[in-house]
Amino acid sequence: MTSIAPHTPGTSSRYDRLIRPDKVHGTLYTDPSIFAEELEKIWYRTWVFVGHESEVSEPNDYVRKKLGPQDIIMARDRDGEIRLLLNRCAHRGNQVCDDYQGNSSTFRCPYHGWTFRNTGDLVGFPYFKGYGDRKLDLGLGTVPRVDSYGGFVFGSFAADGPSLIEHLGAAAGEIDRLTRLSPEGRVELTAGWLQHRTHANWKLLAENETDGYHPQFVHGSIFGVTGSTIAPLYSDSSTAVTRDLGGGHSENDLRPEFRKFGQPMRWFGTSESRVPDYVAAMRKLHGKDAEQILIEGAPHVMIFPNLFIAEIQVFNIQPVAVNECVQYSTAVQLAGAPELNRRMVSQCIGSVGPAGMLLADDTEMYERNQHGIAALSPEWLDVRRGLNRESLDANGFTIGSATDETGMRGFWTHYKSLITKD
Repeated sequence: MTSIAPHTPGTSSRYDRLIRPDKVHGTLYTDPSIFAEELEKIWYRTWVFVGHESEVSEPNDYVRKKLGPQDIIMARDRDGEIRLLLNRCAHRGNQVCDDYQGNSSTFRCPYHGWTFRNTGDLVGFPYFKGYGDRKLDLGLGTVPRVDSYGGFVFGSFAADGPSLIEHLGAAAGEIDRLTRLSPEGRVELTAGWLQHRTHANWKLLAENETDGYHPQFVHGSIFGVTGSTIAPLYSDSSTAVTRDLGGGHSENDLRPEFRKFGQPMRWFGTSESRVPDYVAAMRKLHGKDAEQILIEGAPHVMIFPNLFIAEIQVFNIQPVAVNECVQYSTAVQLAGAPELNRRMVSQCIGSVGPAGMLLADDTEMYERNQHGIAALSPEWLDVRRGLNRESLDANGFTIGSATDETGMRGFWTHYKSLITKD
């Protein structure tokens, strides 16, 4: 059995030995010290998806969120600015917000009655003479950088660094693909979030989201029972591609398959005759360009490190421990498309709801992976599929076939660049 020596000064990088072009070491998913380093160098340094602007649509709206293990209040202040506040009183550390969501301009700590504005500023505290009548400069902790793209809100604990648009890179275009499916050009995530706790490392989920090798096997029974047309999209005969978008982002680009048929709404598993109002609204808005949009449909993209847009639903992956994470999921809602939105909610419930079929399959695989990786041998996980047949597309991005592990390799390349940075 090959031994991976721990990192010591004067030796090559620990991660040079753990991450190779065609394989990754099992300890990346099981070592608590690696998980701690990920929090510091990835979750607390890069841009992380937190929520959506539509969840706090009115002034003083707020909703509880997570940024890694950190409990966050996403609030819209009275001036309309979205804030990310840490749910921790500046006095004795008690949580100042209990409710999942609401509308309030202030948060009051239940322990000693300290009150804070939804900007994070301290409003006041009882029995002020105990502090010598001095004004205290103690406010709620805030996430230093907050920005959004297409309504998707991201936060970064790093005061400086690449901008959000630089972080997103080519993945921004995939968010654009989603928003242009709305007759009003807006996505809303207002259907409510389901929470799926998984006893597995967060990276197993991130890798799986654009793994086109597993659907035929993990979801084969569902495809067979429902007569789904998804299965052929992920096969050796498929013209779809897996694309490394750079920056750890990847996609399963299914558009080549949908273009072959040229049928509007096939991407959604339906026909234009079943959603006539939506199709008419899109044709009125986009004119001749509507046909291409209606044929190609929504993206299937994993945005590093935790935002997964799976055509009709959105996932938010948040780590809890080295062997545990929570995956939040919700149905996409397209502004101005009530006819389609009802179907999206229904399909979302059927696939990732409490009794949903698809996510139950995937979660079983994540947890089986986590248990299996703990075995002493073999030590490595293989990610070489398709390495010998990759090519560059017209935009210079690396692509593989629909079932290749091109996305995983892109994920690990970016992961290594972040985790080895001082």
